[in-house]
Amino acid sequence: MPNPSSPQLKAAPPVPRPDRQFYAKTAAFGRFGIRWFDPQMMEREHFHGHIEMNWLTAGSMDYLVDGKPVEVPARRLVLFWAGIPHRTTGIDRGPNGDSRQCNVYLPLDSFLHMPKLGRLTETMMGGGVIALPLDSIGDETLVRWYNDYRRGDAERGDILRSEIGLMLRRASVDGWDELLSPWIEAVQPATRGATPLRYVVAMIRHILENLSEPLRAEDIAKVVGLHPNYALNLFTAVMNVSIHRFVLRMRLIRARALLFEGSLSIENVAFQSGFASLSQFYHQFGNAYGITPRQLRSQHFHQ
Repeated sequence: MPNPSSPQLKAAPPVPRPDRQFYAKTAAFGRFGIRWFDPQMMEREHFHGHIEMNWLTAGSMDYLVDGKPVEVPARRLVLFWAGIPHRTTGIDRGPNGDSRQCNVYLPLDSFLHMPKLGRLTETMMGGGVIALPLDSIGDETLVRWYNDYRRGDAERGDILRSEIGLMLRRASVDGWDELLSPWIEAVQPATRGATPLRYVVAMIRHILENLSEPLRAEDIAKVVGLHPNYALNLFTAVMNVSIHRFVLRMRLIRARALLFEGSLSIENVAFQSGFASLSQFYHQFGNAYGITPRQLRSQHFHQ
């Protein structure tokens, strides 16, 4: 079995992808990343724009997730939405004191676009913390993922994210163990006194379900029964990004996936992703990815 602390994990920094400029400017959506390190205590809670996956080679860790205690066991891949404040409060480094930790940081926008995850998406966005089945993954796969990530090759990166998506899709069928049950409940227009996080999750769900349709702030706010200005400010405060930029990012993610599928014209890709015009689509796509939709499709099919 590969040793997670061996020199094979020390490689050159990953090569920047064309869309990294977007993540550099939008802290709400973290960059994709993988790292191996010695488990560390956290002095204060923090949050970031990922679905975070934790793996321990030995021992265990104690977390506080929104103030709720969670114990992370060894050799189980543990997932949670890192947009909820969390921190490590205790570490057991195992019988030999040599525990290593691997974290996979899956951008929230990429996760929300993954198809057929069903209750897994609901659980993550509901604040749940889960451990995947024992046979879901092991050191060997995580080491290979890490080395692929560090190579910075775009094709390997896409394959890597596809493998993560398939792992999560299998988990959605096989099930998982809940370390912390979902606690962010659905919000309806008649709901009173819900927490800001509950309101925001309800707005995100509405956006994802209606991404190809016009999405006005008034309509999104109506879903949770809030004044539009208050809803906009609440979303920005919780998500660290405006509703407008969140909607735009999710539309770009959908468009990129449709371009890779190759069955639709670029015009249809634009409209099925919710863009009002082809010129708007080209402008926003170029800003986010540094190339045109046609260039992206051409590169993909001529590799």
